[in-house]
Amino acid sequence: MTHEQNLDPEVHEDEVEYESLADYHRIAALHYSQASKHHSLAAEADDQGHEEARDSHVFLAYRHKLVANQYAEMAVIESDELSDEGSEDVVAAE
Repeated sequence: MTHEQNLDPEVHEDEVEYESLADYHRIAALHYSQASKHHSLAAEADDQGHEEARDSHVFLAYRHKLVANQYAEMAVIESDELSDEGSEDVVAAE
């Protein structure tokens, strides 16, 4: 992930088309991982008394968590839509 993508987590995602539900889970996991990394870096910066670096990492961690939550929610919505379609087929078959 480039520095620009760290500053704006959505930069690289707008141009990508997601093919499957698994893609939503993967990108959510990536952002949760990035949030974890930034929380660790914020803790290190705080231990060393670097307030500006700490604040920057806290902000980036928060942004990654928000984006991860959005993708996790999209995965759930897609999953529910697939489940709803399957249940309609069962009703139609009866």
